This record gives sequence, structure tokens and C-alpha cells, in this order.
Amino acid sequence: MAFGRPRAGSGDFSRYLPFYVGGNKLTLFARGGDVYRAMWRAIEGARETVHVEAYIFRSDRTGLEFAKRLEAKARCGVRVRVIYDAIGSMDLDAAFVGRLRNAGAQFLEYHPVAPWRPRWAWNRRDHRKSLIVDSALAFTGGVNICDDHAPIEEMGRDWRDVHVMVEGPAAYELDRVFRALWYKETGRWFALDVTAPLQGAGASKVWVAANHEFLYRYRIRSAYLSALRAARREVLIANAYFVPDHRTTRALAAAARRGVSVRVLVQGRADIRSVWRAGRFQYDYLLRHGVRIHEWGGPILHAKTAVVDETWCTVGSYNMDHRSLLTNLEVNLHVLDPEFAARLARALRGDMDASREILLAGWRRRRLLEKAAELGWYQFRHFF
Repeated sequence: MAFGRPRAGSGDFSRYLPFYVGGNKLTLFARGGDVYRAMWRAIEGARETVHVEAYIFRSDRTGLEFAKRLEAKARCGVRVRVIYDAIGSMDLDAAFVGRLRNAGAQFLEYHPVAPWRPRWAWNRRDHRKSLIVDSALAFTGGVNICDDHAPIEEMGRDWRDVHVMVEGPAAYELDRVFRALWYKETGRWFALDVTAPLQGAGASKVWVAANHEFLYRYRIRSAYLSALRAARREVLIANAYFVPDHRTTRALAAAARRGVSVRVLVQGRADIRSVWRAGRFQYDYLLRHGVRIHEWGGPILHAKTAVVDETWCTVGSYNMDHRSLLTNLEVNLHVLDPEFAARLARALRGDMDASREILLAGWRRRRLLEKAAELGWYQFRHFF
């Protein structure tokens, strides 16, 4: 466990403090177009390093915009390093990578699926989505580098997501996570280009929780469970691939039973229907215990975030499914900051109020074929 178990309903978040670093300024983004423009500005301002870690990096319009800026910085002598997942970024064009390499950028393909290649693997994927500039400014959350998150007016699909810009020591910690993976996969070590992390940028306390080692594979889930058990008033969750394990499901139900308002925002339109159907199997149990479930009716919901009592919140790449729990590399920002948590809570409540709420009576009247499909896919939840 990352930390001890708080007494249910105690509201005691103080036990988290040894894991958090203060002095961070956080900026919240809910649309891909806004975060892309902020990321491009950050890249253009880089002086020493630009580190990109992406599950999906495509050679589409959005990817080419990133490549143009990364190439320009690499040619200016900025050290550009990119880690991309072999399956998530399988559409990444070889010529696209080659041009950036010729400019001086370094690439690491995480776990190629070909057995004859070094570091190959099939099941374990790098699901993180981070950009770190000069070890002092970073972005992380659920937004990939592709047209899925770009605005419709820019030929994108405008997926609904949450991403955070971090200024301060937590950006340095994200760079350490990047460096640790680079070393683990290549055996090549490089020193961070900042002698001391930036201090005093803001008031947010942030814990960069990563599950890159087997010993810590439950680290992010443990933080979720501790926050749910400490909740006294309200829990808000938006999660795209919502197939929680039994412990998380029970913690949600227990919070609702003791009078906490528990609301969950899930996909209404699914991009991966097998995961969507598997998650729906658990709705009956949650609804019976007082958890409110809302289905987002706009473009694909891709967020992975939660807020508890407007005190603790988390944003990152971690889905509430078995891949994120057991096999994927993930990173989340756990934040102790009432002001930032309240801002995120307002955004989540607005999305929930604009969504269709699922009610228990109506849910039980759906067709038998639907129920059977949900049960069937739920049995295979460990495999997708």
C-alpha cells in the first residue's frame, strides 16, 4: 500500500502529506485544442530538454504540428527525447520518426510486438501521456497526440478529456519518471538538466504517482481507495473505461451507504464497446447502493479524474479497469489543493448535469440480450 488506510468517513487527508511536494501551480484544461496550444508554446520556449511520453502519437494533422515544433527545437540543440507505445502508436509513420531522428531527436519505442526485436512484449503497454520541458514545466492527463482530441473546427473529433499543466517541483518529478523508464528500457542514463526543482510557483501540493515498478503496481488504486474511505461529503468521478475491481466497487458503494454523495460520469458513446459493456455489468450493484451514474452524451468521454470533498483530486492516465491496475504503465497527479479541487469539481458537476442519469428502475428494464452481453464481456475484463 502507498499509505495506511484512513478510518471510513474520517475526512483525514493529512496522512498523505509525506508523499506530496508543495510549491506547484496547476492549470486545468478540458479541451484538447486548448492544451495543444499550451504545449506548443511550452515546446517553443524550451531551452534545454523536451521529453514526450505518449501512448498514442499519430502522424496525422495534430501529430505533424507537434513534429514541426519538436524538429525545430532539436535542430537548435535542445535535447528532444520521445517515448511512444508500440501498439498505441502503431500508425506512426517511419518517415515521420526518421525525419525527427535526422534532426537530432531520440526515440524509444516501448515494447515492440515483434519477438525478434529488443525489448519486445505484447501485454505490458506504456499508457502515459506526458510532456516535460526543462524539468520545470509539464503536462499530463488523458490527452493523446492525435486528431481525436483536436477541435471539430480543426478537423478533429473533440473528445472530452482532462489534462493539467504543472509548473514547479512536480514537473521535476514527472521528468524523473520519464528518465527512470528511459534507463530501464535502454540502459542509458542521462542527468536532469536542472540542478534543483523550481520552487514557489504556486500553492498546490502534488504527488506524482507512477506504477512503473512491479512493487508499486497498486499505488494509484491505493490512493483512490484511501480517498474514498476518507470521503465525508462528495465523490465525483469521470472515467472513460469504467470497469473497477471489486475493492474499488465496494469502496464506492460503502461511501454512498454512509451518506456521501457519489456520482460517476461514464461514456454514453463508446469507442471500445467490449470495455463499455463489461463496465455496465456493475451498474446494478452500484445503483442499488446509492451511487449515481451519468452517461455523457457528447463526443467520446476520455477523462480519468476524480474529486473527493473538494480537497483531494486526481488527474492522469489511469482508467478504472484491469489493464491500468495490473499491466499498463500509468501516471496520475494526486493533488491536495481545495481551490484546484473545487475548480475541477465544478467542471465535473457541469458535465454530469448535462448528461443522462441512469436510474435503477429503468436500468433493470433493459433487454435480456443486453444483460447477457454485459455479463459475457465482464468475464473477459482481465484481457482488454
